[in-house]
Amino acid sequence: MSQITSDEEFRKALHNLDATQQRVIAAKFVEHVLPLSSDERISRVAKVAADEGASQDELAAALKSAKAAAIESHTRCGSEGDWIEQAGYFVARAAVAAVTPQAQSTKNPAWSAAMSSRMARTSILIDDESSAGKTHSENEWQYDTLSEYLQS
Repeated sequence: MSQITSDEEFRKALHNLDATQQRVIAAKFVEHVLPLSSDERISRVAKVAADEGASQDELAAALKSAKAAAIESHTRCGSEGDWIEQAGYFVARAAVAAVTPQAQSTKNPAWSAAMSSRMARTSILIDDESSAGKTHSENEWQYDTLSEYLQS
């Protein structure tokens, strides 16, 4: 496959992956934004998601943990919209997407993880006044990562 350069190509490539491949690539997206979350549970969820041989019980426990982290981080954001906490919330949502079984999801789990990861990065950029004028390249990083994954 050639290099992915657009969201249309990205989405199509994700759609063509089986459930395990989607979970593994979603884990890569989560791992890339892990520094934006202070919740250790998300790191453990990402490790389970990245494990091609993870059991259904491990995945179910990871999903429960990720959902709890998402709820708690959403609560910490508060009505004031703390952007750093918001980033943590989106990282948790990406983790939830990574370990949600396709049968329980109305959307492509890897796509959902990618979009939540992008929102996490955007939240940090909103909070960081020194980022004015800097370009956001989370999507390009995701394109490269998926391209490399498909070529391996």
